[in-house]
Amino acid sequence: MNARTALVCIAGVVFSLTSTALAQDPVRFKQDRFAIGFWVDPPEVTDARYAEIAEANFTLVLGGFGSTSPDVVAKQIELCQKYDLKLLAWPGNDPAESKQGPPVWGYLVRDEPNVSDFPALRERVDAIRAARPGALAYINLFPNYASKKQLGTDTYEEHVRRFIDEVRPDVLSMDHYPIFKPDSDGRDGYCETLAVMREYSQKADIPFWNFFNIMPYGPHTDPTEAQVRWQVFTSLAYGAKGVLYFCYWTPAGDEFPKGGAIIGRDGKRTRHYDEAKRVNAAVKNMGPTLMNLTSTAVVRVAPGGDAKTALAGSPLRDLIPASVDPPNDYLVGVFKHVDGRRAVLLVNYRYALSAWPTVEFDAPAEKVVEVSQENGAEVPIHDDSPDMPGVQVSLDAGAGRLFLLP
Repeated sequence: MNARTALVCIAGVVFSLTSTALAQDPVRFKQDRFAIGFWVDPPEVTDARYAEIAEANFTLVLGGFGSTSPDVVAKQIELCQKYDLKLLAWPGNDPAESKQGPPVWGYLVRDEPNVSDFPALRERVDAIRAARPGALAYINLFPNYASKKQLGTDTYEEHVRRFIDEVRPDVLSMDHYPIFKPDSDGRDGYCETLAVMREYSQKADIPFWNFFNIMPYGPHTDPTEAQVRWQVFTSLAYGAKGVLYFCYWTPAGDEFPKGGAIIGRDGKRTRHYDEAKRVNAAVKNMGPTLMNLTSTAVVRVAPGGDAKTALAGSPLRDLIPASVDPPNDYLVGVFKHVDGRRAVLLVNYRYALSAWPTVEFDAPAEKVVEVSQENGAEVPIHDDSPDMPGVQVSLDAGAGRLFLLP
């Protein structure tokens, strides 16, 4: 969207190909940890600022705002190494001269391109792969509510398909910011974009990431912690291998008069810092398991529908609400683990109410384990209401829980 495109300070970078011989079979980027990142890095590349990023349980820095000179990028690499953060760095004008180091996953290339930009982007991607084998040439796409003029195609799916075919990325990424208002609920549209990401990332055998919103701007209200959590766990249910906040540092500009990103323009933490820290801790702890999962299905159990019918073929047989609770409203991500086990991520689709269903798995409860959000360990499933028959699972508003089954 224009709000984010206006912030891009790297979109006009043009790589020189004359001194770079393109490899026949370049080494491709391979993601080795779950990505928790953000748009707009701190303008001050200091030890204190990067310690603050790490304290909030981020794993990835997109560095195109606070560091656009070789000397500052070198300092950024040093700090990311110190705090065990990965980095997508400002690339400079020539990929052969871009800074390298163990934290560097790759380089920022472009935000929200039109399809007419794809040939030039392919050249940039190839140049980076040739000069820096194994590095990610990172490009982020529009959401599905972008106009045909912005996309350059008649449909969003055509835009994504052509991007995959013509640019050959190593990660598929997009931004989508749902509206959270009683009279304008954008959650289903968010899921529709995620569904496209899931489909085409699986076809290309690459991971997908997505940006989501944590600040007020334009028509967007200031998200609550539950709404932030809903966006993150919904992305996980569709199989995302990276979640990215818009924004970390509050950007300048008339579009953001309220401010209110994770860090304010004055450098002080907003309430969103501790919210992000809590959500990120859970995702970071589950991250090693999430990286070992392949999405096999996404199931919507909507109010008024029959849960048994919707869940047929999944590891869940039924979700039964308590008599005093509202009807079922869930999103269920179904996965296969690399070791052959099955996994299910049960997400509370509501962001204003908790949920407490009785859960029927297709395996005995003693053979089901949960991935702890406190430490990432596999722990026996806990019945949250032992005085009731069956197994009850408590879910905060917008929250999810990840289970592994035989």
